[in-house]
Amino acid sequence: MTRAPALALAALLAAPAASAQDLAERLNDYPTEARADYVFGCMAANGQDRITLRKCACSIDVIASILPYDRYVEAETVLMLQQGTGEQLSAFKTMHVATEAVATLRRAQAEAEITCF
Repeated sequence: MTRAPALALAALLAAPAASAQDLAERLNDYPTEARADYVFGCMAANGQDRITLRKCACSIDVIASILPYDRYVEAETVLMLQQGTGEQLSAFKTMHVATEAVATLRRAQAEAEITCF
């Protein structure tokens, strides 16, 4: 085998590993504190047992595979602001960007619900 085909073959074999590494990094861009906070909240809503712990951990993993962490934080922030009252906070209930961020989070949560629960 000449050198050029051998290099092309090596590059081809390395490509799937790079994609897997990119996926692993994306799945791991959620800080541990954010994952734990989600799991605690999920368990408070669904039960305090080992099975629920597994389901809730699965749920945040699914969400993390769909939604990058910065988009997750954006949507969570909008949700908190939507709970407030007043004229200034009412914009977060109607702004397209805000409602789209929340809708994207809700779709990821629905996928997690189907997959994990």
